Amino acid sequence: MNSSGIKQELDLIEQLIAASAAGRGVRALAAALAGRRHPMQRRTLQRRLDVLLEAGRIVSEGAGRAVSYKQVAVQGAAVSPTQVVAAASTSGEAYVPVSSAGLEVRAEVNRPLHERRPVGYNRAFLERYRPNQDAYLSQAQRERLHEWGRTSADVRPAGTYARDIMSRLLIDLSWASSRLEGNTYTRLDTVRLIEQGHIAEGKDAQETQMILNHKAAIEMIVESADEVGFNRFTVLNLHAILSDNLMSDPFASGRLRAREVEISGTVFFPLAVPQQIAECFEAVLNKAAQIDDPFEQAFFSMVHLPYLQPFEDVNKRVSRLTANIPLIRQNLCPLSFIDVPEKAYVDGTLGVYETNRVELLRDVFIWAYERSCQRYLAIRQSIGEPDAFRLKYRNALIQVVQEVIRGGLAGTRGEIETLAQNQVEAAEVSSFVDAIQSDLDQLYLGNVARYRLRLSEFEHWPFKRADAVSR
Repeated sequence: MNSSGIKQELDLIEQLIAASAAGRGVRALAAALAGRRHPMQRRTLQRRLDVLLEAGRIVSEGAGRAVSYKQVAVQGAAVSPTQVVAAASTSGEAYVPVSSAGLEVRAEVNRPLHERRPVGYNRAFLERYRPNQDAYLSQAQRERLHEWGRTSADVRPAGTYARDIMSRLLIDLSWASSRLEGNTYTRLDTVRLIEQGHIAEGKDAQETQMILNHKAAIEMIVESADEVGFNRFTVLNLHAILSDNLMSDPFASGRLRAREVEISGTVFFPLAVPQQIAECFEAVLNKAAQIDDPFEQAFFSMVHLPYLQPFEDVNKRVSRLTANIPLIRQNLCPLSFIDVPEKAYVDGTLGVYETNRVELLRDVFIWAYERSCQRYLAIRQSIGEPDAFRLKYRNALIQVVQEVIRGGLAGTRGEIETLAQNQVEAAEVSSFVDAIQSDLDQLYLGNVARYRLRLSEFEHWPFKRADAVSR
């Protein structure tokens, strides 16, 4: 089942729970789903309920077989901001600290669907934004984000910091971004999948694919940090990677949509005319590319890419990864979306869709970034400074490893010394050879992408370690 199918199931379960004031247990929900011609195995239903609970969309009462699930109280349009805060705290709903303007947006998008006015795509919302003149983030907010995200006073090649924390970033961002799509993989499941290739039992194949697609997309951004940007090539290829094997129409991967789409749970209707979609897509990229501040650039992409819905699916995932492009390029702390409550993120996105107001999504963005910075600062302190020698010869190390693997070489000192000619200072050739041989000895299927190698190239290399494929 693809991500849109999972979200539809979550919405249906939430609707069935809301239809009963007394709440429903698992058995009653299973029967109700069967009555809707949507039978579901108990294990799958329990996973969906866990996702809804974690997102704060439902609450549970009782324990064991007596547990029942109830709707979270939703406030109407006439409710004051202070009452909205009280509702969040008393229901146990996970959320983020919200500004007064954000509370207004939240109250609006939590009104019942039939009370919200249907709206279409407002092109003027995009057109009136003037890069470097207008800003969704205030000067004070941008300064605070820069203070949090600064990783070094030194000028380093693009992507250096992200490479330092690559293993953690792959896991955190892959897991957290997928979780916002209803993916039920735990963080530990994600660690095992990414580091060991172990597929979690009882999970949908689409959930596994979603995690692996995130991993590949993050690797693309980090390893090509000096090349990626807000351009057609980057964004289309990010979509192709993130949507790989997840689209009902494989031809739609990496292509702007040519058909109408609808989004469940909202009164917003995206553009339907392909020519207009293409025009607005180019306008979004052009404006984003002109923005000087990396945080404003990141947030702009989180606002306008999902709002445009340029692809048939996977739009928000694309926006979350493109938001990281300017941060990674400038060696700022990345935005992992770790611990971001799904409800807050969805409400913020709906605020953009239905009201063209960014305040709630901005609250989520700022909170999420501070959370990411706290996490990666601790990680960065634990791993120390990067190896200056490897930093100096990073590109040469990658190139020589590629030539060894693709040339079917054994990686002897003589071979490496020959390949290193004109790339390494004479006094450092010996250290360079040692570094290459160490890398070759540690090369396995879990890190070949670091050297921009295809798995098939590595598998055909005759000199890999015996356990290089299985470990």
